[in-house]
Amino acid sequence: MTIEEGNKEKNSAALTSVIAAIGLTAFKLVVGISTGSLGILAEAAHSSLDLVAALVTMVAVRFSGRPADESHNYGHGKVENLSALFETMLLLVTSAWIIYEAIQRLVNNKVEVEVTVWSFIVMIVAIIIDATRSRVLYNAARKYNSQALEADALHFSTDIWSSSVVILGLIGVLVSERVSGLAWMKQADAVAAMGVACIVIFVSYNLGKRTIAGLLDTAPKGLDEKIQAAVASMPGVLDCHQIRVRNSGPEVFIDAHILVDSSLDLATVHKLTDEIEIAIHNIVPRADVTVHPEPMEATPHVREDVPTDPSQPLEFSKPKS
Repeated sequence: MTIEEGNKEKNSAALTSVIAAIGLTAFKLVVGISTGSLGILAEAAHSSLDLVAALVTMVAVRFSGRPADESHNYGHGKVENLSALFETMLLLVTSAWIIYEAIQRLVNNKVEVEVTVWSFIVMIVAIIIDATRSRVLYNAARKYNSQALEADALHFSTDIWSSSVVILGLIGVLVSERVSGLAWMKQADAVAAMGVACIVIFVSYNLGKRTIAGLLDTAPKGLDEKIQAAVASMPGVLDCHQIRVRNSGPEVFIDAHILVDSSLDLATVHKLTDEIEIAIHNIVPRADVTVHPEPMEATPHVREDVPTDPSQPLEFSKPKS
């Protein structure tokens, strides 16, 4: 698959996410307002921010697909990291609002929730749509190592759980109306809304931590050791060191230094570096690999028929021609 085809597939997945977010936000908002359910309104607010995040993701995916230029030698992949960080901030803002509103309802207890069949329909439809688009986004994210699409997929997978929590809250309200002695379950809707917020905060923390790690060029844990072991074991490689790994959105850049026999000719060394690139690609597919070969330094050679004098410089053996 060409780069152009890959970018087209990523853009298509992002656009599908935007369309789904628009439909779900409108549906949840209408039902939430008509029933007075904070849980559904919280989900509508969550979906509205998901819509903003989906739009940002779509723009980020389009921009990150641009090739490297004079101003951005490593490409534009960091735009995806910034997009994921922006989505994290949106999620945290949403969580703060939901928790505030839930506490107000629990304390004041003035808002009545009307549970109708539409309350359940909107949440069930939301779960089905979120499950479908989350799967599409995850597949594209794994295929193209896209942090922006992964962040979008993470949003919608958490929507599945949060929608389930809201359904439980609505059931609690119904139970409080029909079973005497369980009037306290009337507050289940507000409690469910706080459950949504807790889920969102947890996801935001993990997403934000990985996003910041990407922006700070934090090397994936253990990856340098795998590369070092694979390269150092190859015939012709005397040593592998100074391995550097950095992520830029979906792109991975890997630098490695190797020591080779100084008697090898340039063509042989070039062939060896090609083989090393293939070996690294087996570990990190589609990585941008740079291999820097260095000749093995000459070792000190002391003539056996001449006594060693520490004050005199040692003789070095010349590499064989």
